[in-house]
Amino acid sequence: MKKRILLAEDDSNLGSLLRNYLQAKEYETSLFVNGRAALEHFKSGMYDLCILDIMMPEMDGLEATRRIRARFGALPRVIALTAQTFPEDREQCFAVGMGDFLAKPV
Repeated sequence: MKKRILLAEDDSNLGSLLRNYLQAKEYETSLFVNGRAALEHFKSGMYDLCILDIMMPEMDGLEATRRIRARFGALPRVIALTAQTFPEDREQCFAVGMGDFLAKPV
C-alpha cells in the first residue's frame, strides 16, 4: 500500500515540484495551497505524513498543526517547510507539534 502524504504549499511552482518528486517516489500525494484547505481534507482521510509550509494564506502551517494535534494527537508526523531558518523558528515549529523541519529551497 502506498504511503499517503498531505502537502500544503502556497507557491504553485514549488508545490508542483514537490508533489511530482514525491509521486515519482511512489507516494500518494495530495497538494493544497493553504492550511485551511489542507486541514479540511485531512479530516476526511488518513495520511502517513503532512508537510506544511509555515507561511500560507488563510491558515498557516503552525495553526494547522495545532489543530491536527488537538483533534488527532501525535499522528501523523508533521514536517515544517519554510524559508525561515532561525533557531527560534525551528523551536516554534517543534513547540506546536511538528516533528521535523525542511528549509527552503528544498
